Amino acid sequence: MNAQQIMRGSTQESIFAFLFFTLFTLSIASDSITPTQPLRDGQTIVSPNGTFELGFFKPGASNKLYIGIWYHNLPIRTYVWVANRNDPLVNDTGGGVLTIDRDGRLALLNRVGGAVWSPKGATNATDPIARIQEDGNFVLTDATGALAWQSFDYPTDTILPGMKYGWDLRTGLDRYMTSWSGPDDPSSGDYSFYMDVHGSPQFKLFENSTLTYRTGPWNGLRFSGIPTMKIYDKFIFQFVQNPTEVYYTYTLKQSNIITRLILNQSGVTQRLVWLDAQQIWNIIWFAPMDPCDDYGKCGPNGLCDTNEIDLCDCLRGFEPKTPQAWYLKEASDGCVRKTALDCGGGDGFVVVSGVKVPDTSRSMVDRTMSLDECQGECLKNCSCTAYGAADIGSGSGCVMWYGDLMDTRTYGDGGQDIYLRLAASDLDDEHHKKKLIGVVIAVVVVSSMLLLGSSFWFVLKRKKASKVSRRGTQNENNPENSTMGMDLPLFDLSTIVMATDNFSNVNKIGEGGFGLVYKGKLEEDQEIAVKRLSKNSTQGLDEFKNEVMLIAKLQHRNLVRLLGCYAEGDERMLIYEYMPNKSLDTFLFDVTRSSCLDWRRRYDIILGIARGLVYLHQDSRFRIIHRDLKASNILLDKEMNPKISDFGMARLFRGDHGEGNTKRVVGTYGYMSPEYAMDGIFSVKSDVFSFGVLVLEIVSGKKNRGVYRSHANMNLLAHAWMLWKEGNALELLDVSMGYSSPISEVMRCIQTGLLCVQERVEDRPTMPSVVMMLGSETVVLPQPRQPGFYNGGNLFQQDWLTDRIQESSCSANEITMTIIEAR
Repeated sequence: MNAQQIMRGSTQESIFAFLFFTLFTLSIASDSITPTQPLRDGQTIVSPNGTFELGFFKPGASNKLYIGIWYHNLPIRTYVWVANRNDPLVNDTGGGVLTIDRDGRLALLNRVGGAVWSPKGATNATDPIARIQEDGNFVLTDATGALAWQSFDYPTDTILPGMKYGWDLRTGLDRYMTSWSGPDDPSSGDYSFYMDVHGSPQFKLFENSTLTYRTGPWNGLRFSGIPTMKIYDKFIFQFVQNPTEVYYTYTLKQSNIITRLILNQSGVTQRLVWLDAQQIWNIIWFAPMDPCDDYGKCGPNGLCDTNEIDLCDCLRGFEPKTPQAWYLKEASDGCVRKTALDCGGGDGFVVVSGVKVPDTSRSMVDRTMSLDECQGECLKNCSCTAYGAADIGSGSGCVMWYGDLMDTRTYGDGGQDIYLRLAASDLDDEHHKKKLIGVVIAVVVVSSMLLLGSSFWFVLKRKKASKVSRRGTQNENNPENSTMGMDLPLFDLSTIVMATDNFSNVNKIGEGGFGLVYKGKLEEDQEIAVKRLSKNSTQGLDEFKNEVMLIAKLQHRNLVRLLGCYAEGDERMLIYEYMPNKSLDTFLFDVTRSSCLDWRRRYDIILGIARGLVYLHQDSRFRIIHRDLKASNILLDKEMNPKISDFGMARLFRGDHGEGNTKRVVGTYGYMSPEYAMDGIFSVKSDVFSFGVLVLEIVSGKKNRGVYRSHANMNLLAHAWMLWKEGNALELLDVSMGYSSPISEVMRCIQTGLLCVQERVEDRPTMPSVVMMLGSETVVLPQPRQPGFYNGGNLFQQDWLTDRIQESSCSANEITMTIIEAR
């Protein structure tokens, strides 16, 4: 054979080898990986019914290559597990190979055959095979089907139905979640959420090494700190604790529901359900949810209550350790006992009802004891400070706390009882209080019976004399109504006059149709804002009382705090925390000040407003619809954090109700949704519409009322919609920010804003979904449809209002309207 023949034969062999390698590389592995059939970059394996898919991926614009599992048929690529999250292949032009090595273990190899990653805890397997199961579990088994390793034992940031979340006490395996570092970075982030098995087991959330939140222990029905678990009737929650395992798991009653529990990159745990009609992930629960979820908010022996003005109080029989700090709203030092325990038989217990039980990591649990036996055991040990039932379903079992009680909070519904140990003298105080309350109740009952007869004839006579309107309003001329039902500190007039220097013009910081706002300073140097309603204010007594009673019970970092009120005769005033940066509109629509709002600040303001609305619509004790959300009602604190204010027009709903109808339409033109402005129908989706207008105003720096592209009838919504349809949405961005804003984030905000202002109520997302849309780069947003009031390029003008407007008043830079339907 000559050299030419040898060369020709060698070339043919090379070509054959190349073609074989190429065909092998491009082929798709069916449903499994074996020692002779590895998985290469570009290949995937799919679960038997096509729910989950496993393969290589590069998140976003990253050049790092990972192996992951995601939902196979969802339009939004959603990862539920990442194998080599901390060991990616970087700039590896040859790609990677996931194979089973000679020892029967999985291994990720780079292009030169070097091992990059192999799973922890795997055992050797003969004739091994690796498959992706229909539940999303990636398993390695031997020829007999025996399990050698599974991905469910090593979660990343997601817990799927059927996964065990907790400890295998035999092997020391700890299954816990760790957040991604960023939207395009699946490496282990700053947040971890794992089970603490000390005392009564509970899950704890950490930011690096700092404890930020805990679920409380399983109480037989649910986690003590998640009372809303009882409403999820489509879920089956299970907590298992025995000598070999301690874990939590959940399954579904309906197989067609797609759901997951995640720990996101911001340290928020979320339960999400896929909404197929809207093609989005909907958040149905998240934590931390409110300020009382922050671990140790009120310090040792403190009690946190979101329905109280100051959030923090001391448990019964305790007082602030540092009174001056508590006066300044700093409660982290907590509380100390008023009277030391006797430990000689004189101590007793008082019930503390409806709470998330204190941190149980220093507790003792005996599930065989009765509650009476638990009390006896607690009294025997001087270090025992409280006890309670381990299982509130059966009322059995015993949990005893030792030392300080940490992270206790109250719930309006769904909490449980604990029994707090007090000294005899403090028990006597409680006894006297109860006795006094009993006497007062008896006096009230007797007095009521005596007055009933004399009042009855007067009521009948009055009904005959005049027909009283039954629209739900109160008599505004009755001064007694001014303080009815106000669970809030009442300021005296002299204090307010002194604080505002007798309402000096120098201290005037705002005005509108409601009246004037003054800056003030109390004797202890606390700055306040005093909203003084004018006698002819459009905000009448009903609105005043509504605002007081609503906002007094609301506590959220993105809602303004109401400190107190004054109401005597015709004078009505509200005292708020002072916001040094005033309202959003003073920056947003001012040419000289708008440059202070760079993109990062605007984005944070948008997110803050969204979170405040989630609290109002879903997470507060009641469902609240604001009805007057606008730029001037968003206040900014010294760090430019947004605070929703002005609840005079808000409506409260109990239970699952969240829609109303009124003939008295109140709000601000330009922010009102079509169904509310024209038909008086309002719901949480009305607030969503107003939020969408706000988002577009924040992005553009322009008011919704205006002239764009020389169209006299075109406002901001029409302008944004036209730009979106033409593919020029970025033209909406406020030029005062320059051109360094992140394009993807800006576009996401514009698209979210347009989704919120869609004409059809059912097309608009809920606020939890909005937060998800804004906060996740991996969520694919649906395409927006026509905005409200839109008609072929022009927006309907306010001509339709002409015969409906009975009264209106102007406030700074805007028109606030009260519209009464014409008859």
